[in-house]
Amino acid sequence: MSDPLVLIPARLSATRLPNKPLALIGSEPMIVHVWRRAVEAGIGPVAVATDAPEIAEAVALAGGKAVLTRSDHVSGSDRIFEAVEKLDPEGRHDVVVNVQGDLPTIDPRAIAASIAPLSDAAVDLATLVAVIERDEEKTNPNVVKMVGSEISPGRFRALYFTRVTAPYGDGPLYHHIGLYAYRRKALQRFVSLPPAPLEMRERLEQLRALEAGMRIDAVVVDDVPLGVDTPDDLERAREVLAARRKP
Repeated sequence: MSDPLVLIPARLSATRLPNKPLALIGSEPMIVHVWRRAVEAGIGPVAVATDAPEIAEAVALAGGKAVLTRSDHVSGSDRIFEAVEKLDPEGRHDVVVNVQGDLPTIDPRAIAASIAPLSDAAVDLATLVAVIERDEEKTNPNVVKMVGSEISPGRFRALYFTRVTAPYGDGPLYHHIGLYAYRRKALQRFVSLPPAPLEMRERLEQLRALEAGMRIDAVVVDDVPLGVDTPDDLERAREVLAARRKP
């Protein structure tokens, strides 16, 4: 691991919150806030991968870099693979970090932590988890749980991801945070694979990697960033970031 590239996939066609990346939080679009958090992580160059010229323009006005991609991608992973091939055809960047474009409150330190497991050559991709503290989240199918084997303090080898309450019995449950750090060759392999049966059943893309025998390690971080999917989420994000700006 020597030279990460951070990519943020973004598109306008969200159904619950139309034009979501351009929704204003304070004076700037949400996608710009995510871009700023990724830059603050300080692990490598950052670019937004999008099919929308409006998003690219908003990022450029803030001083950032954007790359236009096709509009027919079915996932953010496919979009960032096209982007990295365009931005770095010579293959200088050997790690690609995929930061979702709807995480404006994410801690830059969490983004930086995601690449640590890739120092182990056996790891294909890495992700983040946080301990579930609220009882209602333990049974919520929208809260994805990671089932893993702890290999060192704060780090797991992921065995499975699921929407049900798992594992059974006493002990902490871990909320999966959908941020991924791919070894570049692993990303190339991942996007070449067809959707897998468990992936389609659970509606969790990362199960494709596990079913193909790829190793995913997870780093424990302090909290789960707010994902913005609805107007209510957007208002919460505005409140959180406004509070951070206060002296």
